[in-house]
Parts: sequence; C-alpha cells; structure tokens
Amino acid sequence: MRGIRFHTYGPPGVLELEDLDMPVVGDDDVLVRVRAASVNPLDWHTMRGTPYITRVQGGLSRPRTGRLGADLAGHVEAVGKNVTTLRAGDEVFGCQGLDRLGTFAEYVTIRHDAGVVKKPAGLTFAQAASVPVAALTAYLALHRHGRLRDGHAVLVNGAAGGVGTFAVQIAGALGADVTGVCSTANVEMVRTLGAHHVVDYTQQDFTTGERRYDLILDNVGNRPLSAYRRVLAPEGTLVLVSGAGGRFLGPLGRVARALVLSRFTRQRLVFFITDPAQDGLEAVRDLLESGKVAPVIDRTYPLSELPEAIGYLEAGHAQGKVVVTL
Repeated sequence: MRGIRFHTYGPPGVLELEDLDMPVVGDDDVLVRVRAASVNPLDWHTMRGTPYITRVQGGLSRPRTGRLGADLAGHVEAVGKNVTTLRAGDEVFGCQGLDRLGTFAEYVTIRHDAGVVKKPAGLTFAQAASVPVAALTAYLALHRHGRLRDGHAVLVNGAAGGVGTFAVQIAGALGADVTGVCSTANVEMVRTLGAHHVVDYTQQDFTTGERRYDLILDNVGNRPLSAYRRVLAPEGTLVLVSGAGGRFLGPLGRVARALVLSRFTRQRLVFFITDPAQDGLEAVRDLLESGKVAPVIDRTYPLSELPEAIGYLEAGHAQGKVVVTL
C-alpha cells in the first residue's frame, strides 16, 4: 500500500509518499480502506517536532514512527475477532489516538471501541473525514469541559477555523447565544453558520467590550488570560484548546498559569487535549444526521500533495477544514 512517512523533523518537504506494509489487524481492530483524511494542527506540530517537549515521546533527534494523520473516513475491509459492532463493507469515520497516528495511507487499523463509528449516510467521505478531531474537540470543549447549558452566552475565538466552525454550530444546536470572533474575510461565513453575533477582530477587541460570557472557547491563544477573564462571567468557564508559546514548552506555561489561577477564582480555566471518545463521536454523528451541524471544507488535495495541504493549513488562513482524498 502507499502512505506518507517522514524520517526527519522539518517543513512539509520532509514528507514522502512510500510503499508500506499492510497493517496487521488485532483482535479489537477494524481495518479501514481510507477514502479521505483531513489535516489538523497536530500534523504540522508532529512533522516539525514542536514544541520540543513533544519529542520526549515522539523521538528526540528524529521521529520515532514517522506517521501523520488522525482523521479518516472509508470502508471497513476486515475486523478482528472481538469486533461485533462493525463488519466488512460498512462506511465509517473516526480518529486515531496520539499513539496510533497514520491515516495518511491507503489502509489503517483503528480500535473499534475508541474512535470509529458508522458514517452518516448524507455525508461524502471527504466531508466525513473533516469531522472527527475538530468536531470532537468542539463538542467536548463545550459540552463536557465547558458545561454548556441552554441560554448560555458563548464566545468562540477563532470561529472560522476547523474547530471554530464546528463550535459555532454545536453551541447553537445546544441552545447557546453564540458570538464568533474572526477576521473581516470570514464574517459572513461565520454568520451563516448560525452565530448570533460576529466580532471582526481587525476592527474590535472583544476583550474590551462590556458583554460577559458564560463560556469562552479559545482556539487561538492570542490574548493574555487576564483579558479573557475580564469578559468572563464571575462563575464562567474559559476552555483553552490552543495557544501560542515558545519552541520548547509551547502553550504549557500558559496552561500552568491557568491551572494555578483556577485555585483562586470562581471562574473555571480548563485545558484539555482531544483523544478519541466513542460517545462524543456518536453525539457528533447525531448532530450531523439531524442537519444541525455541517462540515466546512476550504480545500481538498490528493494524497501526493499532502505537503502543500499542510503548508496551507500552517499558514493560518483556512476557512474550516483542509481534506486529503485517496
């Protein structure tokens, strides 16, 4: 089979399309013929080995596995002996955990109980592949970690990106009054996603306004914690799913400050890293099937052009998701 590997850390040019061995199907695994996968910030961080602290697990001087890709959509080719919920021929979508990346390949194995479910019939493979990591991050950030309730005022910073486009829609579907923050070029798109209010950050700083929010979902990390807290309700929640930082520790310094602050304030400051959650994927699938949530795809590339796809996402101007088709 063909798939992407990289043998040294660096820019997109280090990625190579190679002939690979077929994956071995374990007792709890599903073998999927990948029809589409999508690109996430995780991929270019893994490719570059940044922040450097991630190399403790991924390989200090060179990548330990050289695999990229978490999202996938495709057909089930075979299942392990313990798998009863899926069978050959089923159309599925899902995501790998950090320890099993590698969906930029023609075939992958994925645990049946921790990251793969049947694909909504109304979605193409490209649309389905754009969903798992971004939509699951948005859902868990809002519902589980943000404790979103009907009528809450929610602000999504970075509303036009992969996580943001799903967060705006999911928050609205859960009954929130949604404010999206984005650039001028994306204002109308974010409004069409269902945002009740849209802030153009090139014209207005939302952290200096008078409005207070029950929940802020930060996909950007471009403001100090004190600025977010100023517009957060006294018992509101700030969920951090991204953040700027140095080459060595990345956003960990900011996360540490948030954790310390949480001990001295009624406001909740939360950070989490998304990992496959079967119940979360099923909830997202239900929202997709209901028509309340729909993927937003900016560009689609063939597998051979994955370096260009990652370079485009890394530039930071994608509206929604970037997808790779096989």
